[in-house]
Formats: sequence, structure tokens, C-alpha cells
Amino acid sequence: MSDRTPTRPSAPGPGRLIAASAVLAVAIIVPMLVWTYARTSPELAGIPFFYWYQFLLVVVSVAMTGIAYKLVVSHDRDRRAAQGLDRDGGAA
Repeated sequence: MSDRTPTRPSAPGPGRLIAASAVLAVAIIVPMLVWTYARTSPELAGIPFFYWYQFLLVVVSVAMTGIAYKLVVSHDRDRRAAQGLDRDGGAA
């Protein structure tokens, strides 16, 4: 028989947190670039560009926030596993 002890996974690096920050930064900064959408044409079904672009930004920002959330949650799950903690923070 072997004397192997089970090893914990190594702690995750900051890559997922950096990616989540970048995704959120895009969702925050793009709506501040008013010059990109301060016009009325082209129209979409009679709706000026400004309005449908803003609506599109809302939908895209929600999707980006969801992606950032999944990245942070998966990072936290892996960090807890590496520390030997259960879901609520107690020892497993």
C-alpha cells in the first residue's frame, strides 16, 4: 500500500478576478462614451438610435454582470476548496 496523503488543490490565481473586473469595467465605461450614441440615426423600427442603443447597453450590461458574477463565484469556490473549507466557511 502507498503512504500517499490526499492533497488539496492549489489556491486559484487572480486571473478570474481580473477577468471579472475587466468585464465590469467595459459595462461601466461604454455607457459613459456619450459621443458614440448621441445621434438619432439610424432608426430601428422608427425608434431613434439613442434609445435602442441605450436599451441594448442595458441588456449587454446585464449579461456582462452575470458573467462577472459566475467568474467570482467559481474563484471563491476553488479558493474555499483549496483552504479545506465547506460552503459556509467552516472546516470540511
